[in-house]
Amino acid sequence: MRDLFNVNKNVVAVLAITTLIAFNYNVLLFGLSNDFIGIVFSIGLFLFGAKRTNLKVDYVLIGLIVLFELVSFRLHIRSLHFLSMAMLICLVYYSFTKKFSFIAFICILLFSTLFNKFFEHLTTEIKQYLCYAAFVTLKSFLPIERIEGVSIFINNAKITIDTACMGLDMFKTGLLIGAVLLTLEERKQKKQYAIIQILLFCAIIVVLNILSNYFRIITLILFNCTEENVLHHAIGLFCFVVYQVVPMLLFIRYFKCKRNEDKAVETKPNYLLIGLAFLTVLITSFEMKKEKKLDLLTGLNPKYEIQKGTWAAHDVFKINTNDTLVYIKDPLHKPLICWTGDGYKITDSREISRKGQKVWFNLMEKNGAKYHSYWWYESDGKKFTSYIQVMWQKLLYNKPIRLINETTRIY
Repeated sequence: MRDLFNVNKNVVAVLAITTLIAFNYNVLLFGLSNDFIGIVFSIGLFLFGAKRTNLKVDYVLIGLIVLFELVSFRLHIRSLHFLSMAMLICLVYYSFTKKFSFIAFICILLFSTLFNKFFEHLTTEIKQYLCYAAFVTLKSFLPIERIEGVSIFINNAKITIDTACMGLDMFKTGLLIGAVLLTLEERKQKKQYAIIQILLFCAIIVVLNILSNYFRIITLILFNCTEENVLHHAIGLFCFVVYQVVPMLLFIRYFKCKRNEDKAVETKPNYLLIGLAFLTVLITSFEMKKEKKLDLLTGLNPKYEIQKGTWAAHDVFKINTNDTLVYIKDPLHKPLICWTGDGYKITDSREISRKGQKVWFNLMEKNGAKYHSYWWYESDGKKFTSYIQVMWQKLLYNKPIRLINETTRIY
């Protein structure tokens, strides 16, 4: 009778989680639309590579779930809510089986839209450094005149390294390959890697990715092939294999599993923790069903004549004057991505001081015309250049936040 009661509790727990996921179908679709293959593959790898452990992983997971859901509830962040649901699945699986995969769990974190947002904000800075490194390397061999941002001038011709030439998305592919290699080695050696070994291998993947992109940029410049075509993608794939995959295959030989798989210990699932996690996610789920309150125009500087503007979308307000185009947006919209998506080429991007406050500056080109574009995040009359900073302000003071982008054609 007791066994039947325990089985029924397990079935109820699984049904409850399934119902919760179905209730959050819109958040689920949002999360999968960003990195469907990576997320599904990471969860599959979690189930395939999970090993028995006596570590109290459930307490770490419940702590992360409560923290992420508190932030999600306050800021209405679907990406964090989606990540919390993924952690809830890991918590339930661990509670029933006492198995966990730290390798796959790190992949789940890195493939989340939360990490994507962080990664997007690093792309510009990394691109600038890699382009300058390529300039320093090649100026002794090629008649390079100068470098301006991400544009290199050779024999009065300009070669621009666009964002698409970075290949930083290959980092995720490299991460998956590294995770598969570590998981296969664990199964082969019938042991487990220590967490510090997993983190070290991830750090090696990051370094190899940067080196791969460095050599990719150099090769693209040498072949004068910065526009997307078959050769462009072939060079990217070649550099990825030679400078990232092959070194990973060599490094993995020196990573030996140190921990034996923990012996089975008969313990019942901690239904109290599962219930707390479920309740936390459920409460936030109801909040996610509500429409996000933006208040983009509340407290806006009077210099922006909103009576002359129009709503381009529910989260984008546009003011078009004679010489300047102003966008007031949800901070989720990053101008670099929006402009490149509209066919503009970013030739320079950096943080500058404008009227005593730090803002982002972009120099852009399209159809022979050049544009100056300034953008920043704003909250309570203060300007910020960091998405994390402005979201922190929102978390603390719950004041309206916005992104303002001013673009002017120069000639």
